[in-house]
Amino acid sequence: MIQLLIIDDDKELCHLLEDYFQPEDIACRFAYDGRAGLSSMRESRPDLVILDVMLPERNGFEVLRAMRRDPKLVKLPVIMLTARGDAGDMVRGLDLGADDYLPKPFNPRELLSRIRAVLRRSRPEPGEGGGDLRLDDGAMKAWKGDEEVSLSGQEYRVLRALLASPGKVVSRDELSRSVFGRDAMPMERGLDMQISRVRRKLGPYSDGSERIRSIRGAGYMYVIHKEDRT
Repeated sequence: MIQLLIIDDDKELCHLLEDYFQPEDIACRFAYDGRAGLSSMRESRPDLVILDVMLPERNGFEVLRAMRRDPKLVKLPVIMLTARGDAGDMVRGLDLGADDYLPKPFNPRELLSRIRAVLRRSRPEPGEGGGDLRLDDGAMKAWKGDEEVSLSGQEYRVLRALLASPGKVVSRDELSRSVFGRDAMPMERGLDMQISRVRRKLGPYSDGSERIRSIRGAGYMYVIHKEDRT
């Protein structure tokens, strides 16, 4: 069963989500201000946190910043909620380490889909990985072997999303949500530019084969190198 911590001062919304998630094998507990939310997750670590931006005591950004500075909470998945729907707030939350972002009002079914996607990314399957790559989510840094790869925040989020599902196609919408906090827009080139930069900075495998493959009409895939297969 998935253990979910919802930090939101809207008690009606909290109980609505609890009723919706119960048949989905998701157990919810609640905190109604930022300070209580931090205490709750430190006492008993959930599988994922739903974090509202506008909170009493400590707002969602302050809570997220404290989580990413805490070694025990730095990798705890977070989906942020906001009533604003402001692109600037979305980017700020992602830069602080949120795994996804959903503006209010939202359909509980969409939140459920986002929860499952984030948990899939945060729980790579055994035997899968980036081979010679190593990531530090807390510092948002990447290394290829012993050499640090200089990545921007957006480039790091692209690579993190791809490495969470190596050998599998990651859709453009899912990548765009990880990077920009929203679905991909038609004819948008921003995501492709980030992918291109990550490709260039990582370079190919030692035998010249590509690391990131474009899958026409579907998305992108981080290719598992033959020497890394189990």
